[in-house]
Amino acid sequence: MSSEPANDAPCRILNDVVLGQRVVVAPFTNLYGCEIGDDTRIGPFVEIQRGARVGARCKVQSHTFVCEGVTVEDEVFVGHGVMFVNDKYPRATTNAGALQTEEDWQLLKIVVERGASLGSGAVLLGGVRVGAGAIVGAGAVVTRDVLAGAVVAGSPARALPGGSVGASTT
Repeated sequence: MSSEPANDAPCRILNDVVLGQRVVVAPFTNLYGCEIGDDTRIGPFVEIQRGARVGARCKVQSHTFVCEGVTVEDEVFVGHGVMFVNDKYPRATTNAGALQTEEDWQLLKIVVERGASLGSGAVLLGGVRVGAGAIVGAGAVVTRDVLAGAVVAGSPARALPGGSVGASTT
């Protein structure tokens, strides 16, 4: 593991990050309390929050948001502007009007398995798993699990006819 990225770039915040070897982090990023695997490339304007993990040999493109509870396994492609959502019922306040705290919501984990690809602008809702080698089309909204090898698109994301070999959404 390394404490510094393999490259120099201005205007980035790296706080309590565990970096693998040869990790490249572009400018204008905000990484804190997360783990990034070997040979991964993080694009500009990306935020990766505490408790998230990005595996080895991944590419995370610009303007992507990876929140707490997300695990991205090895060799995953994350397109531009992909958003992960870890709360099914987000609210600013409780019923009593007080600002919510961590005790007021349930963290819903998201897993993207090895070799999957997430198209630009995709949104993954909490509690889903994207199977190994699956492809999520640009702009898709993933509301349920995607099987390994499936190709899905749309809102909500659905399997494309003939877009996979023996796999579909569940």
